[in-house]
Amino acid sequence: MKELFDDLKKMVDEFGTAPTIEEMPKRSLSDKGINGPTAAHVIEEVHSPLNLAYLTFTTGSSAFQNIVGITYAEMDNRIKATHKALKNAGVKKGDKVLFAYPPLVNVFSQKALESYGLEWSFLCRSSRDAFISEFYEKKPDVIVGESSFLRASLEDAKMMDLVQYLPKGKVLITAGTPLDLELLPVAEETINSKVHDLYGCQEFGWLMLDGVLLRDDISMLKLSTSKDTHYEVVVGGLPMGDSFVYAESGHVCNKEGKIITYRRKRTYPEYEVVVKETTLSSQDTISRVARTILRIKGRIIKVDPDVKVSATHTILELRPGIGTYNKDDCFVIEGPEKTKLFDDMVKAQLDYQQNSKKDPTWIK
Repeated sequence: MKELFDDLKKMVDEFGTAPTIEEMPKRSLSDKGINGPTAAHVIEEVHSPLNLAYLTFTTGSSAFQNIVGITYAEMDNRIKATHKALKNAGVKKGDKVLFAYPPLVNVFSQKALESYGLEWSFLCRSSRDAFISEFYEKKPDVIVGESSFLRASLEDAKMMDLVQYLPKGKVLITAGTPLDLELLPVAEETINSKVHDLYGCQEFGWLMLDGVLLRDDISMLKLSTSKDTHYEVVVGGLPMGDSFVYAESGHVCNKEGKIITYRRKRTYPEYEVVVKETTLSSQDTISRVARTILRIKGRIIKVDPDVKVSATHTILELRPGIGTYNKDDCFVIEGPEKTKLFDDMVKAQLDYQQNSKKDPTWIK
């Protein structure tokens, strides 16, 4: 009997097709291009599913930080939006970028930065002193960081009489939190640099630069519940939960940008998405798409009981999430252009269903 088990063990060791832990592919912080220190995180290894391009987390600016899954199907449009933002900010191929906060790379994506032809680095420590030191030592062409952090750091440099030694005329891209307007005069006075206001999220990537849209599938919906002129941001049919003032006078960083991204407010009540028509032939599959979006993007998607399948394009209805509402409180988003992100998630679900799991122990 022992010989039989010895033979079985030898077969497993030498001819087994399922990987050992040493043979499993690994995606480290370095592989994702976010291998910089932060004081707000712990490094933890996880088993990440093969159907996701990578994992990241929400910023926690308005709620608890939640895990976000990025699918392969949505990567192309995220990369296009990133390239448009970089180009509009005056970033050039070959520029050196200093990130003050490593997780911001996940919103760009490493692939987007590489394909644009950029080099990037991080602070050795997530502190203002480290920023001043490495700004001087590394002399980056572009700095990406949270605006209040950059403003405070430059004010520290001025107080320490170090401003005269810092590089001048660099591109400052602020992201992660609403723009600190005091940064603009500080950046101009200390390092003679222009500030750009980049808005987006980990779930959907970059959406606006200096109040100008970066994607064709963004809809701005005027809220009847708002006393001011606020518009809800909807990306590819999925509501952001953020609303902004629309002003003809323009964004402080670019008069051509009409969306005032530094005057953000949370939409209340938030909108739920109801699928009215789908290009899919199966109601079961569109229900799976709804669950997938909820789980990895945190957006509530419902499927109308009378949903039309095999339609020529997607039709979504946005409804206030709580209480009673009138039809005037609802919005219809019609594809294919304005539902691109939703349709990318449909493609991701189809790809997932058509490719069986690699682990042979997974049997249902």
